[in-house]
Amino acid sequence: MTDTPEEQGERPVIRDKRRIDPATGAVRPEAAPAASGPASDTAPDALEDELADVVAGDLQRQVEERTADLQRLQAEFANYRRRVERDRQAVAEQALGSVLLGLLPVLDDIDRARAHGEVEGGFKIVADGLETTLTKLGLQRFGDAGEPFDPTVHEALTHMLSPDVTEPVCAEIYQPGYRIGERVLRPARVAVQEPGEPQAPVE
Repeated sequence: MTDTPEEQGERPVIRDKRRIDPATGAVRPEAAPAASGPASDTAPDALEDELADVVAGDLQRQVEERTADLQRLQAEFANYRRRVERDRQAVAEQALGSVLLGLLPVLDDIDRARAHGEVEGGFKIVADGLETTLTKLGLQRFGDAGEPFDPTVHEALTHMLSPDVTEPVCAEIYQPGYRIGERVLRPARVAVQEPGEPQAPVE
């Protein structure tokens, strides 16, 4: 009768052939199926290449996302800077316009004095210097007799018909207009002349 391994003093051998280590979750190299021939040498290389491709693709995706974020932030900052600059210029132009608007009556007085030949001597020097300074600040005077009537910059005070014109024109300037940039500080007050036959006065 043959003795059993226990009776012979031998202990059973247990081999763990699981491919995944239950403790670490890693693949056991010895558990990987052996391939015959050159394929057994290239299998780890193929796995490394595949892993490298996955990592490279993930890095590329992250780089593209960060680049898109930076481009978006750069565009937002550029828009913000343009908006701030535009607002700053608008505030400065509005403040300057308020100051110049307060000086328009002074310019009207100078025009009336000049029309009566009273702008002479030292007063002429002061008047010319004031007008030159205001022009350098961007104040523009407009409104001349004979120019086409524009309701956006002209204020019609009187109206008449004439066969000598082919379109509404400013026949006479009662008060010149002023603007700074595209902003009209005061429209020119004018007499408008339109094409047509003047009506005879009713007796």
